[in-house]
Parts: sequence; structure tokens; C-alpha cells
Amino acid sequence: MTIDWLHFTPWTSLAGGLLIGAAAALLILLNGRIAGISGILGGLLRAPRTDRRWRLAFLGGLLLAAPLWRGIAPLPAMHPVAGDAALVLAGLLVGFGTRLGAGCTSGHGVCGLARLSPRSLAATVTFMLAGAVTVFVLRHLVGG
Repeated sequence: MTIDWLHFTPWTSLAGGLLIGAAAALLILLNGRIAGISGILGGLLRAPRTDRRWRLAFLGGLLLAAPLWRGIAPLPAMHPVAGDAALVLAGLLVGFGTRLGAGCTSGHGVCGLARLSPRSLAATVTFMLAGAVTVFVLRHLVGG
């Protein structure tokens, strides 16, 4: 994937970040829950029926946001350079990593860091380092 720097819009990026923060803050203030996507998704299978509704609503909003935004403004073009098998493998590794780290980037990076959690700081630093090492290996050692 390449970043389209010509059409990069810092104001929409800032607005998106503010909306993510607002959503996380509202979820914890109104529902007492952390907005960690892996935990919300994983909890669907074992949560009580009343707990499933808010999880489905949150995930539904997450999935519907991009198509709804597309009706307002165009989405940036994506040009993945990896094949389907690599994308599936990467997704599985991310899923395995979130289970191993007891949370994902949204839970640890957005909510955990906002709560000054040392565990979330360690997890977020590990996510970032693993990503940087992966990009370095793929681009400079493997030649992708």
C-alpha cells in the first residue's frame, strides 16, 4: 500500500482522529466499556444477550461508516501491493497478536494510553516496533 501524499488532507485526518477519540470517550462514559475492537468482536461469542446489542451496534457503525462517508466525499484510492494470500496471512497474524497482547491498537493505543496504562504503553510500543521491523524486512531484505 502506498500513501497518496498529493491528496493527503491533514484536516480530515485530524477530524477522523477526533471522532475516534470521541467515540472511545462516549463508550466508556456511557457504557463503561473500552473501545477495543478485538475485545468487542471477541466478546460477541461469549457475551450475554444484553451485552451483544451494544457490541453489534458499535461494530455495525464501524462497518457502515466508510460507505456512508463515500456518499459525502470520495475515499482515497487504495493500491495494495501485497497479494490476497499475504493480506490474509497478515490479518491472521494481527488477530493472533491481539490475542497474545490482550488487546489491539484501538484498545491499547487509543483507550489504554489515554488511561496512562503501562501495559498499554508496552503493547503500543511493541505494535509500532513490530510494524517498523516488518516494513524494513519486507522492503529492504526481502525486496517487496
